[in-house]
Amino acid sequence: MEDKDLFQLALGLFPPWLVDQCRFEVEQRRLDIHVNFPKGAAFPCPECGRAGCKAYDTDEQTWRHLNFFEHEAYIHARTPRVECPDCGVKTVAVPWARRESGFTLLFEAYVLALAKRMPVNSVAQMVGEHDTRIWRIIGHYVKEARGRLDLAQVTVVGMDETSSKRGHNYITLFVDMKERKVIFATEGKDAETVERFVKDLEAHEGAGERIREVSCDMSPAFISGIREWLAGAGITFDKFHVMQLISEAVDEVRRQEQKERPELKKTRYIWLKNASGLTEKQKATLERLSMAEMNLSTAQAYQMRLNFQEMYQQPPDKAEAFLREWCDWVKQSGLGPMVEVVGTIERHWDGILRWFQSRITNGVLEGINSLIQAAKAKARGYRNTKNLITIVYLIAGKLDFRLAATHTR
Repeated sequence: MEDKDLFQLALGLFPPWLVDQCRFEVEQRRLDIHVNFPKGAAFPCPECGRAGCKAYDTDEQTWRHLNFFEHEAYIHARTPRVECPDCGVKTVAVPWARRESGFTLLFEAYVLALAKRMPVNSVAQMVGEHDTRIWRIIGHYVKEARGRLDLAQVTVVGMDETSSKRGHNYITLFVDMKERKVIFATEGKDAETVERFVKDLEAHEGAGERIREVSCDMSPAFISGIREWLAGAGITFDKFHVMQLISEAVDEVRRQEQKERPELKKTRYIWLKNASGLTEKQKATLERLSMAEMNLSTAQAYQMRLNFQEMYQQPPDKAEAFLREWCDWVKQSGLGPMVEVVGTIERHWDGILRWFQSRITNGVLEGINSLIQAAKAKARGYRNTKNLITIVYLIAGKLDFRLAATHTR
């Protein structure tokens, strides 16, 4: 079997396409494969599919292919234009590459697979291409895959912000809680993000009126946006965010008290964790500082935090009474930071208790956020927000990347 026959099979080419020349240059570490078609060959019209269209003229093109071992490989071909009686003169689509791409489909598939697992700059170095070209490949397929999204069945959504770079730069993520995937990401963390989400939802067969539940933190901007653009949805305030507020209040009590009680120094993480998450040494410190004779306000605030966690274990018909009793206890304590948290809870009362109906949390979002921040750390940040959003869709959107078949009959 000749080399050109071997590559004909390897590329999966069928008539009228054929490999008519291969040139392997050892010193340049390069393989060039030339694809052609016989004189007089006919092609189907790329627009209407009409068979038997003769070549009108041709245009020489080159595509970067997967490396042949450690050698760069390129495919060269005369791309024909055919004359269709119905559609006029049209350029034939080659079976190994998409239109207006300088890469073969297999090369692009390889790039997408790498980009899901490593920074784009590293992918570019690995394949020997400029990172701008790699971003174009990823951007094309992400946009194409999102264009096919059908969001008609989306009814339960989680939303949360994540930092895009140092400072106060954020993107907001919207997640389909049932499918556990990012369905929309946009710059900012204001009420307008919800408006943009609804418009994108409608562009993909979804509807704001079908959203029945939304999980989010207590951001006034998020609440405002939901009430305006998702008016029929119930709001559940994520229980992990509620617990975070209480933990921050406990830490503020500690910081205020340690000015007079030096034994509290270097104990911050002891009060922010449950006993099960502490080392033996930390448990011993916690037990000593929690003794009644120590009379520490921090220890009292810590017990309040532990007690609040038990609310989420209550039967739905007992939860509100439990929460009211907890709030009364905290108010009577006079611990300023804890009392402030009670004020926040009372202003968001219905949304906190709605968890007992919806049972949704932003735990999925927290996991996705961890993936995003890990990818951002590996890449040492992204050049712009557009690139970050593209990566979010790539690694957390569960998109269906339908690369065209790499051969046709």
